[in-house]
Amino acid sequence: MISVQAWSDAQKLWDFQQMGHEPRPCSVAVGLGSHDLGVADTTADLYHRSMFPLVVFTGATSRTTQERMPRGEAEHYRERTVELGVPAGAILVEPNARNTGDNIRFSRAILEERHVPVSSVLLISKPYEERRSYATARKLWPGVEWVCASTPMTLPEYVDSIGDARLVLDMMVGAQQRLMIYPRQGFMIEQEIPDAIRAAFERLRDRGFTSRLVPESADQA
Repeated sequence: MISVQAWSDAQKLWDFQQMGHEPRPCSVAVGLGSHDLGVADTTADLYHRSMFPLVVFTGATSRTTQERMPRGEAEHYRERTVELGVPAGAILVEPNARNTGDNIRFSRAILEERHVPVSSVLLISKPYEERRSYATARKLWPGVEWVCASTPMTLPEYVDSIGDARLVLDMMVGAQQRLMIYPRQGFMIEQEIPDAIRAAFERLRDRGFTSRLVPESADQA
């Protein structure tokens, strides 16, 4: 049973992760692999709105996705967007990334190998990881403009779409922890974390939403 306080704190983290960017046409898109096929659905919608001509889907598998996406997150995203009418020729697949840092580095490499000119990137992620993804991308690929996008939905709607409230809150706590510890480890740009957000994170952590936390000395973004 998740308490009213825990839901209130989760809402604070959810709201903080939203960058509030308005999607606009970019050179390319990068779709970050995860357990959430909604990222692929949103990518297809943005493609059909002419927001980018080419997308890189990036992601291998993780403990969360190895059963539901056995061919790899990026490949499942590719299949989904093709089903939704995105031409296969508009999709590149990067199948090896296992964390957000890899997502950015490997996507950059695949685009550079193909001599794709990039001045701006539409970065498509889960709703509760916009800020984390943005902070990582700004650090690892500083020469381009980053515009964040995710499926427009509320926290309750998102939990319903995933069907596992505990997993969602654990993931949100993990994303928030990384925002706080990774800048000093060189994996993200520094961002101001309001005291109310730190307090919400700490309460959720202390209530046991800890399965996606990393050691303070972690070396992956």
